[in-house]
Amino acid sequence: MAAVAAVTIFVVAYVLIASEKVPRTAVALGGAGLMLLLRVTDAHAAFFSEQTGIDWNVVFLLLGMMVIVSVLRQTGVFEYVAIWAAKRARGKPYRLMVMLVLITAAASALLDNVTTVLLVAPVTFLVCERLGLNVVPYLIAEVMASNIGGTATLVGDPPNIIIASRGGLTFNEFLVNLAPLVVGLIAVFCLLCRWLFRSAFVYDADRAAEVMALREKEAITDRRLLWQGLAVLAAVILAFVLHPVLHYEPSIVALLGAGLLVAATKVTTEQALAEVEWPTLVFFAGLFVMVGGLVETGVIAHVSRAAADVTGGDLGAASMLLLWASGVLSAIVDNIPYVATMSPIVSDLVQQHPGTGGHVLWWALALGSDLGGNATAIGASANVVVLGIAARNGTPISFWHFTKYGIVVTAVTVALCVPYLWLRYL
Repeated sequence: MAAVAAVTIFVVAYVLIASEKVPRTAVALGGAGLMLLLRVTDAHAAFFSEQTGIDWNVVFLLLGMMVIVSVLRQTGVFEYVAIWAAKRARGKPYRLMVMLVLITAAASALLDNVTTVLLVAPVTFLVCERLGLNVVPYLIAEVMASNIGGTATLVGDPPNIIIASRGGLTFNEFLVNLAPLVVGLIAVFCLLCRWLFRSAFVYDADRAAEVMALREKEAITDRRLLWQGLAVLAAVILAFVLHPVLHYEPSIVALLGAGLLVAATKVTTEQALAEVEWPTLVFFAGLFVMVGGLVETGVIAHVSRAAADVTGGDLGAASMLLLWASGVLSAIVDNIPYVATMSPIVSDLVQQHPGTGGHVLWWALALGSDLGGNATAIGASANVVVLGIAARNGTPISFWHFTKYGIVVTAVTVALCVPYLWLRYL
């Protein structure tokens, strides 16, 4: 009965979120409340369990980075980068999108994708405003680029960290096995953007000329605060990259950086917290509790095991099924709890294939879950964050508006993984 209740609550909540007739934060909180009320899960599982509860690392990572971004916003640095990017693109809309996609993808390989979109989104709003462009296609393209780029490394996407821990995989193994494919996927994605967002590429010669005449250095309003903010941001990024050595969770690093920046500068606590996307953080908390109910009742594990049993021990069939099943399931539930649930099953399958040959299953899981997160508006944490930022800035992106592009991008990128995995490993 608990499993039936969990599935019912989640499906109804998902439909309401997709319909956009009820605020998504209210839906997430309502769904989480019902999970607790009907004892599908309990307070300990919801708030303290790493497998079935709120992922506080994600929530506090977001909070810390939002505070750092809020402080940096007051220096004019985002205006500087916006003008610089627009001038380098010479005001051409498609060229600008390619530039932003490449920057986002490269940054997401070194940072987690949520941090990357928090930094890039403010720049995007400013440059699109300068050039009179619709910001929505650029935001969608960037968040998808962040999910694709984050696939390349161990630290780029939270599911990769889980996979590395369970599979005993190193940073270099991720880089060697996934980065070459990701470079190709980004190239294909840039071509897809030309077709998917073709109606948004309206060139305004007058606005472009105005931007070319601007001097980006004049956008900086507080140089002292800028250097302080950049120093803290650089230290935070370095700590993220050195996670395998330092063993500090990204959430702790982000909170320490935010606290240091507020304490060491003239920015008040009220100013630093003013830009925090509180509805997004609450939405995450509710969503984690609902997905945790599915994990707690064994629904996700049952689906995953059933998919694994279908292959009958064949490595090639298991890899392809795992790739596509992960892509589909990660579009429906956040890919972090999905990978946390699926990784023990994949570990068992890998052990059935001695040597390194079975590692293809880990790469299939990483590719399917990371790229599948692009399919819907709630498939990955970065998607939810960008939709929250867009709504806060008066340009809301609907669930279906995002998803109609996401399904195409996911189908193409996952399909391109098939020949790569088959030819290289099978």
